[in-house]
Amino acid sequence: MKSFKLFVLLPIFLAGLAAPAMAQQNIAVINEQRVLRESVVGQHIRTRLEAIGAEVRAELTAIGQPIQQQTEALTTETASMTQQAIQQRPDLMQRIEALNQQAQQFELERRRREQELAQTERQAMQPVYEALNPILEEVVASRGIDILVDRANLVFASADVDISDAVIALLNQRLPTVPVNRVRLPEGAPAAAQQ
Repeated sequence: MKSFKLFVLLPIFLAGLAAPAMAQQNIAVINEQRVLRESVVGQHIRTRLEAIGAEVRAELTAIGQPIQQQTEALTTETASMTQQAIQQRPDLMQRIEALNQQAQQFELERRRREQELAQTERQAMQPVYEALNPILEEVVASRGIDILVDRANLVFASADVDISDAVIALLNQRLPTVPVNRVRLPEGAPAAAQQ
């Protein structure tokens, strides 16, 4: 009976010893996504990227629409023909081949434009990440924080340990805007494979 009490009391005693060591750690949480979404600079970048994205979509529509129209016309023209009948018409085969090449070129162009958008975003975000490091260091030092964890890596965190508001306020003061200029890759630049 005495050994049972010892096994029950031992974990409680050990937990009591570990608690003061853990209590000495000052842990804080930052919601990086919220900082980037709600800060003035984050909203500015998002607005500019949306405008650049709309511009890219309009350009792709202008390139793709004639291909789509020609494809629809050729489909209507050959709808009642068998595959063998189509293959016996060199003019149709030539048009089909030309449309296939145009479609491939369009896909390469679409990928190139996606890369441009991704690089534009990376370029615009670079100064934000550079500004965040000293801001985080300042907030961590001023509050005596020992451990800082991103909210995305947690299941639960109390709102009173979240320093996102303080980080947003400092970021708004120090970096309200950045240039967001569209990156343009050279024509014919190879598009990276989709991941």
